[in-house]
Amino acid sequence: QVQLVESGGGLVQAGGSLRLSCAASEDAFSSYAMGWFRQAPGKEREFVATISRSGDITNYAGSVKGRFTISRDNAKNTVYLQMNSLKPEDTAVYYCAASPFPLADIWSRYLYWGQGTQVSVSS
Repeated sequence: QVQLVESGGGLVQAGGSLRLSCAASEDAFSSYAMGWFRQAPGKEREFVATISRSGDITNYAGSVKGRFTISRDNAKNTVYLQMNSLKPEDTAVYYCAASPFPLADIWSRYLYWGQGTQVSVSS
């Protein structure tokens, strides 16, 4: 069982930046691809970004490409999401998740989920 704990959410003005972190309890962290998803009120959970086990391959949703950067530090069992040029439509609860697949942009391919962290962007 992998436990994931997100942090770094908050309230920011449009155009600002936030860095989310997700700490994993499992020493086998490097065995999992990691992903970030988000869910806004009244909307379905959507894919944001994913990173391969070694960190050499990443993939992003079109809506965040060029603004968000996913990275990981396997020595610290932590994955990050750097969010720049934030927009009000980025407001959502952000979840990190761990997948046994090499790279995954579908929520059903993720086994473990964090509790989420709220990101709110004001206009």
